Amino acid sequence: MTKIRTLTALILAPIAIAAILLLPTPWLAALAAVVFLAGLWEWFKLAEIDDTLSRTVLLLVNLLLMVALVWASRSSSGGSLVLFQLATVVGVIWWLLAALWLKHYSFASDHDTHARMFKLAASTLAVVPAWCALGLIHASDPTPSVWGTIPKGHLWLLTALMIVWAADSGAYFVGRRFGKHKLSPRISPNKTVEGLLGGLAAGIAVGVAGGALAGASPAQLPWVALVALLAVAASVVGDLYESLLKRHVGAKDSSNLLPGHGGILDRLDGVLAALPVFALGKAWLGF
Repeated sequence: MTKIRTLTALILAPIAIAAILLLPTPWLAALAAVVFLAGLWEWFKLAEIDDTLSRTVLLLVNLLLMVALVWASRSSSGGSLVLFQLATVVGVIWWLLAALWLKHYSFASDHDTHARMFKLAASTLAVVPAWCALGLIHASDPTPSVWGTIPKGHLWLLTALMIVWAADSGAYFVGRRFGKHKLSPRISPNKTVEGLLGGLAAGIAVGVAGGALAGASPAQLPWVALVALLAVAASVVGDLYESLLKRHVGAKDSSNLLPGHGGILDRLDGVLAALPVFALGKAWLGF
């Protein structure tokens, strides 16, 4: 399983990195919307929306919300990202509430209409703000970096994603080797405190290195480390929340689309939570 997991990552990672670094923000946002909406489709399954027509309508509603945000942000002077910023703040608030949800395992765990409504609302509050945060980070600094014509904002987005990827890998390998104390046995029995610490260390290290490459000054690197820490913590909440949804319906993965990784949502869960936190921290602390 580890070999398959690694092989899948080696195939997908270069494609994702090339898209982040080389595509202009509108094209990357369009590509990301496709990926995020695919993850949303799997979320609907975990919310027990089994009817294909219903899932399609719900998907179109979320797509139209994304389109509406883009359309409302346009102006004769080139546009404004205020709505994207507001959506990002909403995303951060949502994940704080999701952390509280994790403490109440049984909330919306039944299979009636009200439980589905909560989980459907959660899907939009998770996916759309994360997509907005992705666009914000990518467009945050169009000035060329030391790596030639690649804008600094593109490197910042890559850094944000690599923080999550590094934290996920660090937690996986450290947890397998040293894990003894369960982090949340009822929600995700395989996650350990030792894995969490390994993920935090890996995420912060990658965040500082990526921040330096993206153009952060030495004085800014401690703030980058702080935001990386918060982003990793948020990614853990996102991971655990998706695990909670799967526990409620007895699913192991959101799908079997990605060999060794499960579904698209299984790869996006931490990213959905980390991106708004990283975008807000970056804007607030000014790096």
